[in-house]
Amino acid sequence: MTAPANALVIEKLNKILELELAGVVRYTHYSFMVFGYSRIPIVKWLREQAQESLDHAVRAGELVTHFGGQPSLGIGKLLQTQSNDIGEILRESIAHERAGLNEYKELLLIVGDSVFLDNYAREMISTEEQHIGEVDKMLRWHGPK
Repeated sequence: MTAPANALVIEKLNKILELELAGVVRYTHYSFMVFGYSRIPIVKWLREQAQESLDHAVRAGELVTHFGGQPSLGIGKLLQTQSNDIGEILRESIAHERAGLNEYKELLLIVGDSVFLDNYAREMISTEEQHIGEVDKMLRWHGPK
């Protein structure tokens, strides 16, 4: 990978790092806001999402240094619902997951001939698409209205 390509890849990986770190904060915060009968499984799921975001951030940061860059100390945008409504939390979560999906798709467009980065981007796209599908299922309601 050439130097200009490296700079572009490092910039995109740092944006991904920041977005994933925002996910850690977001999902952890959401887990504090859940009340009601379903609290325990929802809190567990949210904290698992926070851990997965941290794992993704670590991978992105390691790739930044792999390609000779300095990992960002920034954090992505933190939008927050002012509601404890699970639906609002999930809608915000799906928007965050879609933002991550877009970043990984943009990375895929700039990987050049790096099979290593191509595989990473495709794996993360698949993971984000799966997350979006799961949250979408959680938002569906088929019971009495």
